[in-house]
Amino acid sequence: MIVCPLCSKEIPQDVEQCRTRCPMGKNCGLIRCPYCGYEMLPESRLVKLVRKWVGTK
Repeated sequence: MIVCPLCSKEIPQDVEQCRTRCPMGKNCGLIRCPYCGYEMLPESRLVKLVRKWVGTK
């Protein structure tokens, strides 16, 4: 699960990717929150590793 930084709701990993009208195209990698529409980058593997090591969500 990912927590949206704008609305603080949990969203699943397999949520809708970028919008089709995005000028960057379909391969920009942004994740769109289904609740507020905020688009964000997914967490990198390094960030996931550090969170796991530190023990935070």
